[in-house]
Amino acid sequence: MSDTPFQPRHLGQTSALPASPAEAALDYVPNPRTGALYLVRFAAPEFTSLCPVTGQPDFAHLVIDYAPGETIVESKSLKLFLGAFRNHAGFHEDVTVGIGQRLCAEMRPVWLRIGGYWYPRGGIPIDVFWQSAAPPAGLWMPDQGVASYRGRG
Repeated sequence: MSDTPFQPRHLGQTSALPASPAEAALDYVPNPRTGALYLVRFAAPEFTSLCPVTGQPDFAHLVIDYAPGETIVESKSLKLFLGAFRNHAGFHEDVTVGIGQRLCAEMRPVWLRIGGYWYPRGGIPIDVFWQSAAPPAGLWMPDQGVASYRGRG
């Protein structure tokens, strides 16, 4: 990590929604508790992307859990990154795993997992799960709290 002070691109600034996930710039700030093993959770219960075949919207409840290393992701930049998927066409598996892999590559957490709980289209819900590695010993990992899809009853 650089000794240069954090220069936010989004926090405290007016920021437009990026046109695509590739154009979205994620900001990372120094971990205020370096050396402590703890879990950070982000939930995006109204995540949207597009079906790459039909162009119709797909909806998911995403849960991102990670144990920080040297940095943490700044939440406004994460919100803008996730929002950029509204116009992005991708299969559920590609979108879910791609988000986790990008966060891991840039932030370099001790550990990260993402659960993508996708709402059904065509009568079949698809849930996608990815983690960077086995969770570290001693990390408290609460259940992600999203029930499997059960329909209307």
